[in-house]
Amino acid sequence: MSRIARIEWNGHVHYCTVEQEHFRPLEGDPFTTWKETDQRIPRTEAKLLSPVQPCQILAIGLNYKEHAKESGSPVPDAPLLFVKATSALNGPEESILLPSMAPNEVDYEAELVIVIGQKVKNISPKEAPTAILGYTCGNDVSARDCQLRLDKQWARGKSFDTFAPIGPWIETDLDPSNLDVRSLLNGKVMQQGSTSDMIFDCAELVSYLSRCMTLFPGSIIMTGTPPGVGFARKPPVFLREGDVIEVEIQGIGTLRNPVLLDRP
Repeated sequence: MSRIARIEWNGHVHYCTVEQEHFRPLEGDPFTTWKETDQRIPRTEAKLLSPVQPCQILAIGLNYKEHAKESGSPVPDAPLLFVKATSALNGPEESILLPSMAPNEVDYEAELVIVIGQKVKNISPKEAPTAILGYTCGNDVSARDCQLRLDKQWARGKSFDTFAPIGPWIETDLDPSNLDVRSLLNGKVMQQGSTSDMIFDCAELVSYLSRCMTLFPGSIIMTGTPPGVGFARKPPVFLREGDVIEVEIQGIGTLRNPVLLDRP
């Protein structure tokens, strides 16, 4: 098993392995017992969904030194945890909606996302890799005015509907220690970094969070973003209706989302 997707086909949702031209449905799911079926679904006939439906969306702030620097923040001594509402979940090619109450300062953050594979609590960094099913791409979309000025805490600004796109699939055979991570806005590279610049690596994050709370199968951890985010640019660059934002991570692929204005 290398790449696992979650798709909609003929009105049904399937977990599948990913082949070059086809999806191959699983009997069972990747968090319990499973086996590949003989069925093959042409990739052109299926819709890619978010690869999991997590009961927890956990996220880490300021986990790249250069991003901490561009944000004017000190390098944290411990992982800076925040959470995003599960209602913010979004999938590949689904629109990011600029919220009608805060449409003007919506920012992008390209992130490597850890997908937890089993229920764990109080594990060590050495044990942590056994708890990880795999990795996917994510975009920690953020309404900066809410996050940084209006609310002075992060919950609302990070949790508007559609603000947690992940995908396109889970890569299970991947060393996360030195991966290129970048974002592209309308084809222009905005962020470019490497997971080797993380302050806390994936095993450290899983261990730390497991000591904070029980982690569950399918939960995701957004691991932080490299420099180049919109609010730190001069002048700032924020998402606008009609934009397309992409997250590319070496060894996984591309998460692409168009941007629309939410019209109640």
